[in-house]
Amino acid sequence: MIDIEAVKAAIATVAGARATVRLEGARLGIVLDATGLDPKARDALEATVRMAATAPGVAEVRIALTAERSTRRLIAVASGKGGVGKSTLSANLAIALSRAGRRVGLVDADIYGPSQPRLMGVEGTRPTAKDKVLDPVPTPYGVPLLSMGQLVEPGRALAWRGPMAAGALGQLVEADWGAVDTLVLDLPPGTGDVQLTMVQKYRPTGAVIVSTPQDLALIDARRAIDLFEKAGVPIIGLVENMAGYVCPHCGESSDPFGNGGAEAAAAELGIPFLGRVPLTIALRTASDAGKPPAADPGDTVFAPLAARLVAWLKTL
Repeated sequence: MIDIEAVKAAIATVAGARATVRLEGARLGIVLDATGLDPKARDALEATVRMAATAPGVAEVRIALTAERSTRRLIAVASGKGGVGKSTLSANLAIALSRAGRRVGLVDADIYGPSQPRLMGVEGTRPTAKDKVLDPVPTPYGVPLLSMGQLVEPGRALAWRGPMAAGALGQLVEADWGAVDTLVLDLPPGTGDVQLTMVQKYRPTGAVIVSTPQDLALIDARRAIDLFEKAGVPIIGLVENMAGYVCPHCGESSDPFGNGGAEAAAAELGIPFLGRVPLTIALRTASDAGKPPAADPGDTVFAPLAARLVAWLKTL
């Protein structure tokens, strides 16, 4: 005879209120609430509960996993052209958001030029999959990552047409992100198939536009803004990257890409200006080494940007 109360007590010890237990003959049915657990924690809990359910007379243990659907915010980081530092900003913004208390994941949706594995210090890692659903790769900064750079050989060119690239993006976005509540999407530059698929199918909560201060970059940034506005995706704001350079030797300040152009453009377009990111050797060398500056407790560049984004999310 099965002592069901003893079995329930043993399961409650390891699962608390997450488990609901029902006995049908010699078969034990358990409904296990996995809300908020990442894949590893979920699998570990299931194994622990299964072990706790082992008792004399129990012929079979069936566990059904359930989870409440969480509201996940998709934040697109975009630019109208390449070379403006969008990927570096995406990585650091994701880390700064995590440090601000959000549960953040990062998708490197730049299918043709993935750089996030290096920026996030996980080059050479590959994601696993369960039932054809990808599991994001953990990073040293508490922000799980998925990138096409983790799925192809280093240096290999991806000569894919639009539908193939869009399909790859879908696999990254629809991965098992677990408890992630904010997904940062590092988009490829421009306004092509990948951006259109993302906007139409996945409906980002909002978009952050990155530009350098000079006129040519701002012309392309306006095109990116126009794409999102026509699709009904709110523009969270504009970030001016590479905004000024201070010589580490003499201390003289210069503006190789101009100054204030993005802020002026934001005012003209009636969208928020989120802030500036300076052009520094320290930021470049840290990024190349897979040590994003936003992970530094003393960060004063990306934390304010994240704070403005968190404040915007709280208005929704």
